This record gives sequence, C-alpha cells and structure tokens, in this order.
Amino acid sequence: MKGLRDMGLEASQGERSILVIYTGGTIGMVRDKVSGALVPLDFSQVSRHVPELAHAGIRVEAVSFESPIDSSDVMPKHWRSLATTIAECHASFDGFVILHGTDTMAYTASALSFMLGDVCKPVILTGSQLPIGVPRTDGRENLLSAVMLAAHATDGRPTIQEVAVYFGNHLFRGNRTHKESAQSFQAIISPNHPPLVEAGVDFEINRPALWRPSHCPRVPELNLGLRTEVAWISLFPGMSMDWLRRSLEWEDLRGMVLATYGSGNAPTSELLRNVLRQANERGITMVNVTQCGHGGVHPELYATSHMLAGCGVIPGHDMTTEAALTKLMHVLALTDDNETIRDFMTQNLRGELTPSFAGVSQAHGPAGAGLPVEM
Repeated sequence: MKGLRDMGLEASQGERSILVIYTGGTIGMVRDKVSGALVPLDFSQVSRHVPELAHAGIRVEAVSFESPIDSSDVMPKHWRSLATTIAECHASFDGFVILHGTDTMAYTASALSFMLGDVCKPVILTGSQLPIGVPRTDGRENLLSAVMLAAHATDGRPTIQEVAVYFGNHLFRGNRTHKESAQSFQAIISPNHPPLVEAGVDFEINRPALWRPSHCPRVPELNLGLRTEVAWISLFPGMSMDWLRRSLEWEDLRGMVLATYGSGNAPTSELLRNVLRQANERGITMVNVTQCGHGGVHPELYATSHMLAGCGVIPGHDMTTEAALTKLMHVLALTDDNETIRDFMTQNLRGELTPSFAGVSQAHGPAGAGLPVEM
C-alpha cells in the first residue's frame, strides 16, 4: 500500500475522519488517448472529480495499492492487505471506504466481513459502472454517499457497524450482495436481505436491518487465514458424474460449494449419491446453495434434498454463493474438525444468512426503528 495522503479536505475539530482505500476498478479509470483502453488514475485524480467532498465537513485521507488493479485480479492476498490496513488504521479513523471494481466486489465484501470479525466501525465498499471522469458517471454519487454514510453517527456512535456495499442509491450488507448486471447502474443487489439504507432526498436508515456486533474490541480481531483448496460446482442436466468424481478426487480439496436446483434439489442418481458419499468420507466439507437468484435451500422439503443431507452436504440456507465460498475458506482455516466446521457453517456469524430461514439463533438484536435521517 502507498502511504496515507491528506487530500486537503479540512474539517472542523470534532468532525469525523474517513480513510479511503483505493484498489482500482472502473471508478478510477480513464480512457487512454492512444490505445483507447481504460487505464487507472491515481486517487488524487479521482478525488478531483468529486469536489463536493471538500464541503461535506468530513476529513478524508487516502491510501492505495501500489499498482491499482482490475477487480478480476483480486486474490485472497489483497483481502488480507485490506483487512490489515483497516486494523492498523482502526484507531485513527471513524470509518473506511474501499474503492473496488464491481466484478468481484461481493466476494471481497463477504471475505472482509469474516476476516475482520466484530468490527464496530463502517467498512463500506463502492465503485461504479462508468469511469468517474465521464459525464454520466455513477461513481461521483457512489463515492460521496459512501463517505457520508461511513461518517454518519447515531448518539455519538457509528450508525453502520459492519462491512457494507454502497451502490445504486442503496447500502447493503456486504456478505448479502451479488453483482446482477454488467450494464445497469443498479448492478449490485441483495437478494435475501433488505437494504440497510435507501438514498433519496434523505438517507432512510432501516435500523432493524443493521448488524450489531456482540462486542467491540479496541482493535479488530483479525482472522487472516483462508483455505483456498475449495471448489464451486453448479449442477446441470446431463452433467457427467465421472467428471464430478474426478473433480472431487483433487488430492488437496478441502471444501466444495454445490449449487443445486430450486430449494436445494439434485438428481436422484445413485452415481451422484456415491460420489458425494465418497467425498464426505474423505473429509471434504460440502455446502448446498441454490442456483436461484432469490431464496435458499430447504433440505426438509423434497426427497432429493434429503439425499444430499444423507451424504453429509451442509445446507447453506439463503447465503449467496459469494458468502458461502468465502465463509468456507474462512472456517476451514479455523479448524480441521468436521463437526466444528459444520457448526460454524450453519451459524449466522456476520449476518450472512437469515436466522428464521435457517432455524438458527440470531447473533444480534434489532438496532431500532427505521426512520429518515437528513444529511
């Protein structure tokens, strides 16, 4: 990471301070005059396109990756760098905004929610569909609103106390997000959890939807370990069971997210049953999520989903694929005990699944009634 740079956005004493972490992505791109390709800007150039930041009454400083990257190149090492930077700067700032490409934003937001543990300050990811230097960019509003929400407080405490994503006039829980569109300004959605904030004339804060950590450590208790020996396999009619068997025979494989039909259904195939049983006997953790864009798995509904449970496949309830994969990476790094892994995967660790949907205990209480807040 490059060092902190004061952007010169002076605020009055007692005003809140926000650290912007610039990773790259479309929001910070400009079209090269020679090649026509999009190339990254320095964050100081990005900020010049949002002069409103200077009048927001918020002190903003910035740090950036040595070389800004396309989000398609994001790897766990970048998640570790982001989590470490937030932990190291935690005492110096009231909130954090991460500028990130949209393609893998949901993966990064999900991973950070598990790696940072009980973080009691806002960590808000945002980006854009159009570069910030073009006339119709969505980046200007996304950046400004993300910074303002990261600075927002209620009774002297941060209103947002979790990893979130701001996009298209909505703030979403980070580990509930999914990129739905490559074209729309509403590209990021939260299929199974309501928005935390809707941005209109005012920011309408949906307080019952907010996450509240069980405790607030002075410094985030980082869990930087991630096991990447995992796979994501989506079922389809006519899938070769021999191909699936060979995939699961990867010697280093530790976990798999299995995307199934509807509410968690799979073919009534003896071949599939045998393949999954053999994987379970080898100690491979398997998690079942739905291929559908909304809803989740109900292993109690159909005999085909009963078959998966009988093979040791863990129901992923209404987690997104992004949350299920990053949570699996996180949990596999915590323990090798299969029962403990199963317990963690079915618990609601950071608001990534709906307790009433899954039949598990809620880890936090409601934060209050939703009401509009003028900014």
